Amino acid sequence: MLDVLKSRLIHLIAALLLFSALSAQASQEPLSPLDVTMEGFQYPYPVEYLALTMEGQPVRMAYMDVAPAGTPNGRNVLLLHGRNFGGYYWENTIRFLSDAGYRVVVPDQIGFGKSSKPDLGLSFHALAHNTRLLLEHLGISRTEVVAHSMGGMLAVRFALMFPGKVEKLVLESPIGLEDYRLMVPYATNDELERESAAMTRESIDRFYRSYFVRWRPEFQVYADVQYRWTLGPEAGRIHRTAAHSYQMAYEQPVVYELPLIRAKTLIVGGDADRTAIGRNRVSSEVRATMGRFTDLIPAAAREIHDGTAAILPDIGHIAHLEAPEKFHTVLLSFLRR
Repeated sequence: MLDVLKSRLIHLIAALLLFSALSAQASQEPLSPLDVTMEGFQYPYPVEYLALTMEGQPVRMAYMDVAPAGTPNGRNVLLLHGRNFGGYYWENTIRFLSDAGYRVVVPDQIGFGKSSKPDLGLSFHALAHNTRLLLEHLGISRTEVVAHSMGGMLAVRFALMFPGKVEKLVLESPIGLEDYRLMVPYATNDELERESAAMTRESIDRFYRSYFVRWRPEFQVYADVQYRWTLGPEAGRIHRTAAHSYQMAYEQPVVYELPLIRAKTLIVGGDADRTAIGRNRVSSEVRATMGRFTDLIPAAAREIHDGTAAILPDIGHIAHLEAPEKFHTVLLSFLRR
């Protein structure tokens, strides 16, 4: 009997090793190049474009405008993406809010997703201005704002510049709750561009996996987008844009202005999240002090006039992907409050 159990155990281990090898091989299958505006990459809902001008350059801002699928409640939600994503990663949240009766507007900011990527320095002020123009184009005077990661920094700037347009503010794992300039040494755009260009498929995969406590195969598409851009004909522009977006988050902190926010605000994030700009550029001792969201989120909520904090256990940087049911329950409860 013992020999039979040993034999079965050996076969089980062999099968697991084979599965692991096949999975690793599958993750390294050749991928097709992706151009700067993601032509051919399918978004979950139809994409439209708003023509804009930035510093004399014509640009196009991509966005999804999704009507309520459930009984319309007459309210709107604006979803703002993070630095390493576009609006496409909001698919489940778009569907959830649409089913709950909301009109959902999801832009790709200039420099991200399907939008234009001019070789220009980026600013939260300019992106907030563009977002206001989009809302006016769509005839939306006031909206709820839900923003993730670097989108949270943009949402704070938007709420400060256009307070009359913000009904409520939800910041999901927002970076910028600390001033990175006090911890991370400055890097030039050329240095940042070279760092971006040096990333391999393996290092990109590791980077995206670090966002999650529990990685699932369906998350691979987000890492693959980033890698496919590096194979495209204008990879240099992608790396330059990465440098511009890094500098925006590094040089333009919003943490000192949180007390000026007047919209009712929820800050929600996972207790396992340690995301921070420039973590790779500091010592391990400094790194250990950065991105402590279990401390940063409650502290930030206390700074806001009408702020609430929610910490989700055993979840990483992207709750709306890793634990959508928990995130959506907290989100809808706040929006309906």
